[in-house]
Amino acid sequence: MRYITKLSIAFATVVTLFITGASFTTSNSFKKRLKIDKAPNILVILADDMGYSDIGCYGGEVSTPNLDRLASNGLRFRQFYNGARCCPTRASLMTGLYPHQAGIGHMTNDPEDSTAYQMNLPGYQGALNNKCITIAEVLKNTGYQTFMSGKWHLGYSGSQRWPLQRGFDRYYGILAGATNYFEPTGSRGLTFMNEQVKPDGDNFYLTDAITDNAISFMEQSSRKPNAPFFMYLAYTSPHWPLQAFKKDIDRYRGKYKIGWKKLRQERYNRMKRMGVILPVANLTDEDGVDWDKLTPEKKDEMDFRMSIYAAQIDRMDQNIGRIIKMLEKAGELDNTLILFLADNGACAEGGQLGGGLKENLGSKRGYLLSYGQSWANVSNTPFKKYKHWVNEGGISTPLIVHYPKGISSATKGKFTDQYGFLPDIMTTIVDISGAKYPTQFKGNSILPMEGKSLMPIIQGNEKSVHEEPIFWEHEGNAAVRHGNFKLVCEYEAGKPKKWQLYDLLKDRSETNDLASTIPDKVVAMSAAYEKWALRAGVESFDKIRGIMAARQKKNN
Repeated sequence: MRYITKLSIAFATVVTLFITGASFTTSNSFKKRLKIDKAPNILVILADDMGYSDIGCYGGEVSTPNLDRLASNGLRFRQFYNGARCCPTRASLMTGLYPHQAGIGHMTNDPEDSTAYQMNLPGYQGALNNKCITIAEVLKNTGYQTFMSGKWHLGYSGSQRWPLQRGFDRYYGILAGATNYFEPTGSRGLTFMNEQVKPDGDNFYLTDAITDNAISFMEQSSRKPNAPFFMYLAYTSPHWPLQAFKKDIDRYRGKYKIGWKKLRQERYNRMKRMGVILPVANLTDEDGVDWDKLTPEKKDEMDFRMSIYAAQIDRMDQNIGRIIKMLEKAGELDNTLILFLADNGACAEGGQLGGGLKENLGSKRGYLLSYGQSWANVSNTPFKKYKHWVNEGGISTPLIVHYPKGISSATKGKFTDQYGFLPDIMTTIVDISGAKYPTQFKGNSILPMEGKSLMPIIQGNEKSVHEEPIFWEHEGNAAVRHGNFKLVCEYEAGKPKKWQLYDLLKDRSETNDLASTIPDKVVAMSAAYEKWALRAGVESFDKIRGIMAARQKKNN
């Protein structure tokens, strides 16, 4: 349903008053550092399938004035990492663990096959397990009101795996990984609380509805006037299908007829001028077809595809602006920690020139409409690879931190070169809220957090928070980062790992493999990876593929 988003006087009072009792207050050390006496609201905004350089404040030409505003008054990370794919990222973000530890080492079960990714292996359950606890569950026990609006993708079959059963007080959105933006119905349709609902109104658009409900939930927080809120705002934009309002698309139509090669170079130059990337970050080789060899008709189609993609991001930014306006009106923007990031690198699914029938572009029809690898290569400027891979193009995300009451004046409007990854979000939120992260929850032993608090970085401390290595694995693609060095390999079926080594301080774009030059570093880092993989429950992807193939053969 859609809501008129007008704050009541009661809500304005609500969000300006927080209780000062022990169950809600932050830790004494944190309060002393920030000179605050009340717990902040926490807003985590997650974009879906958006590349590193798409938004304006990271060098893109897409209009994102609201995100740009958050960046200019906040802190931007040059080096923050997600989990390379939708549901592993969400599992790690929500639990503060590696995705395998949370039970989603590969993917989440979906509406078409409720056991598709249940491998009967600890790290491959296809849904969140009972060894983890979500941010919502942690904060709810601390007295926060917990809301979610958007894409869940952390367990489909059985409502015991849904948001309300994992700590959220209120929920609206889609449980699966993608849906039609204009007509989300059927098994991939909308859920309100625990009930399936239909889209409301002739001008329904999912990005707008996700925001409508988020605002409604926060308005309703007036029922608990002494409690801060945690809002997880998980947009589906700009994940396929390519669908947007004509008025948004028209803002970009024709802009992309310069082609991906020129556009990528323009972004690269702008990113260097803005300081998004350092001069030592090279532009990787163009990974797409030759634009000049396309017919005029095909160029127009590709311009249309990219224009819709840009319009989806634009619309998301417009809706983020509505959230900012609401917080401002309530006088609570300064005391709200806002984190904005994306769930993986740009999506190359659909082939070089995109998937889906071109006749469906600009309509409400079509499901697998995508913009293709050639444009995804632009979205990930200047890096290589995409969603699925753990090269920089697959796991690098913008991270904007906006928290006026907590950010250092020395970091306001600046970039940091300190790096972080998804489990740090949980640890940061535990730190800032004063919550207690449990060892036991609902009779189950809970794994300890894997991340570090980002608050020292936010407050201007230049020392790295990560002294130990951090790791990735998705579909056999593997990586380790320790200090400036990153060890990475691309999965090849039936073959041992072929490790490549990069010094990211000098070569963020991974263009100069040092594996043969510093073999001792490869040995040490690969040994650390194997030790971690055993601890985290990572299985050989050959084994996982074998299980899936056997299941498919049996079903056929």
